[in-house]
Amino acid sequence: MKTIANGLILKGLDLTPVKENICIEDGKIIEISKDVLEGEIIDVDGAIVCPSFINAHTHIGDSIIKDEGDGLSLGQIVKPPNGIKHLALESAEDDEIIKVMQDSMWDMYNSGTSHFIDYREGGVKGIKLLKEASKDIPINPIIFGRDGSFYGEDPDLHQVKVAIRKLLKYADGIAPSGFGEIEAEVAELICEECKKAGKISSIHVAENEGVQIESLAKTNKTEVERAIDAGFNQIVHMTNPKNDDINKLANSNTSLTICPRSNGALSVGIVPLFDILSLGIKPLIGSDNIMFNSPNMFRELEFTLKEMKAYSKNYINPKDILKLATTNACTDNFVSDNDSLNNDSLNNSSNNHSLINNLGLINKSFIGVGQNAEFFVCKNKSNNPYLSLINRTELNDLLYLSY
Repeated sequence: MKTIANGLILKGLDLTPVKENICIEDGKIIEISKDVLEGEIIDVDGAIVCPSFINAHTHIGDSIIKDEGDGLSLGQIVKPPNGIKHLALESAEDDEIIKVMQDSMWDMYNSGTSHFIDYREGGVKGIKLLKEASKDIPINPIIFGRDGSFYGEDPDLHQVKVAIRKLLKYADGIAPSGFGEIEAEVAELICEECKKAGKISSIHVAENEGVQIESLAKTNKTEVERAIDAGFNQIVHMTNPKNDDINKLANSNTSLTICPRSNGALSVGIVPLFDILSLGIKPLIGSDNIMFNSPNMFRELEFTLKEMKAYSKNYINPKDILKLATTNACTDNFVSDNDSLNNDSLNNSSNNHSLINNLGLINKSFIGVGQNAEFFVCKNKSNNPYLSLINRTELNDLLYLSY
């Protein structure tokens, strides 16, 4: 048993700042109060206690070609099967890929991240390589797989179904690259098989304007509409929504992950986050391809807050930005009866689901009694704990990690 004492805790789903102590036993929070002082006492007087981060969209295999491809188009870099990323992964030795993935996972762990969702190339072998790389690192990978049989204009649907079922024996879900590479029948098969298996289906959509224009010309639907209609649990990017995409997402059972630094690095646009949040959508956030972004969520959050305020010319609450990497991954049904939480923002949301609660595959928690002890402690550098974290926290400011 141990007690984290005298910290400013960002408690509950709403990240309410309270000056209390946290008592932990066997990896669980058993009490939060001003008076509890049991077991080993870890005094963090004046510091911030924040839920650990979830990096909700990564391609960790890209660690093998950091900062390569600068100036190339999105397709030249990441479009399967001939993007420079895919060619590099195919030519690399397994041990080399494992080593660079391990380095990136340690980077995530040491910067406050306890969970990450990876879109893993290489079929079953690619999934196994990531599991091998992560087995001795105290971080939780959630792995979505894909297979080469998905792609092309005339796929063998029987072969696709077999590949999906094989992947789902090892993966937490399936995530093809995008509608530009797969046919509608493949998308529907992926969603159908994931639903049967109780796992997640995800896809990149509307990352650049060109794919939206192409989708409308080909199908009279945007990529966002096609993903929702096919039944995907989760979409990534939506940098270039068109028509009524945002409202349709808000009224669907599909969740959203945004990747603002990635969109900036690739010159594809700026996700309209102010409009998204205004409709009650609660996205997650990810750093995307490690080849051109470090997986440091502090960098992601600061970039996002300032870029979105400049783009929308509106105030965006920094607490809502911090939630993108923390409690948006949780739901009201995680709340302990012992907690007194302000859930108004959750209950008023027209889209209060997330990737995490869609199928309950990811055990990500907030700071509350009965929850996993998944948080970090860092120096408090200002009178606003949310801006202190987003604007000012450096890696050497992290004092204690519990996850």
